[in-house]
Amino acid sequence: MSTPSTTKTRTGVPRRAPTEAAPARHQRGVRGRTLSFWLFTGPFLAGLLVFVYIPIGWSLWLSFFEARATVNPTEFVGFDNYATMLSDGDFVRSLGTFTVFAALVVPVTWAFSLALALMVHRLRFMKAFFRSVFFLPTAVSFVAASLIWKMSIFSGVRFGLMNTVLDLFGIENIAWLANPNPPWYWLVILTVRLWLQSGFYMILFLAALQNIPDELYEAAAIDGARPGWQTFWHITLPQLRATSTAVILLLLVAAYQAFDEFYNLLAKATWGQPPLVELYKMALGENQDYGRGSAGAMILTVLICAVTLLQGRFLGFGRGDDAK
Repeated sequence: MSTPSTTKTRTGVPRRAPTEAAPARHQRGVRGRTLSFWLFTGPFLAGLLVFVYIPIGWSLWLSFFEARATVNPTEFVGFDNYATMLSDGDFVRSLGTFTVFAALVVPVTWAFSLALALMVHRLRFMKAFFRSVFFLPTAVSFVAASLIWKMSIFSGVRFGLMNTVLDLFGIENIAWLANPNPPWYWLVILTVRLWLQSGFYMILFLAALQNIPDELYEAAAIDGARPGWQTFWHITLPQLRATSTAVILLLLVAAYQAFDEFYNLLAKATWGQPPLVELYKMALGENQDYGRGSAGAMILTVLICAVTLLQGRFLGFGRGDDAK
């Protein structure tokens, strides 16, 4: 039976040579790190599977069946539900409503968030305070904010906040959420989403602004660039290209998913409804048509993916510096 060899140290004390215990300890360390990884990520992955991927698969399966008031259908109808949804006037008009909503909310929120970030970034005092104040509305529920906008700020009655302000200038009361002529409800929806979202995207822009090297501004000053618009256009904005692309992408997806403010502000209106509200009424309304609702959800999913890919290709999202 062999014994581990020994060597002598400088003091003459024998020292045992490395044995096979080291690889065993390394294996135990690897297993421990693997176990820690699954302990931390397991609950998240399980929730993602249960609440995202399984419902998506179930919705895709339902879209090919006649499913009224049941999620266990037996009558296969193929692509009839998709054809019905694409010929449904309310659903097609809701896609048009989304187009108007996205055309309004995406550029306005992008510009306003960037303006807030630039303002906070240049502050010399109380920067953390203002950063927190502007970010705080992101913690407010869309439902709560929509009800405040509807019942207090844009209530449409004489004592509503906006009508009180307009009365100071001699302007008569405006029914902000009534049948649109003109469509004042867009102002209500736009302002509530702007208040709720801008703080989050401001933080993204702030992080990007802090990563811009000061040497770029110093070199521009030496070359004669004037501070202000010229520096912003030629240095700051190009450095924010990747962040701007990500912000626009997130805003566009969020616009597709708009539901709470429309549902709570416009209630049972037949106009100005986005796709998710129409799908909600179809799947959970009087007919409870889960088949057609699922088909509409799949159509909306494909549209979101297509718009996202087109935007990423157009704006260069995900491309490295060498590909620009």
